Amino acid sequence: MAENRKTTTASPLPTTQGRVVWCQGRALVREDARWVGVDDKGRPRSLTDADLRRRGWSLTRMAR
Repeated sequence: MAENRKTTTASPLPTTQGRVVWCQGRALVREDARWVGVDDKGRPRSLTDADLRRRGWSLTRMAR
């Protein structure tokens, strides 16, 4: 049985600018009130805290 490694919605997201979290295998960096990174095609993407909670996030990168 696979272990669920996503952070739950009960865990608070980091609020410090420059902090990195992982979401769906991609690193996102905190900038102001949004999380920014790139998608699987290298295009910029920006997510809100609510987006991250919905998609699941982690403070560490998960092995594939």
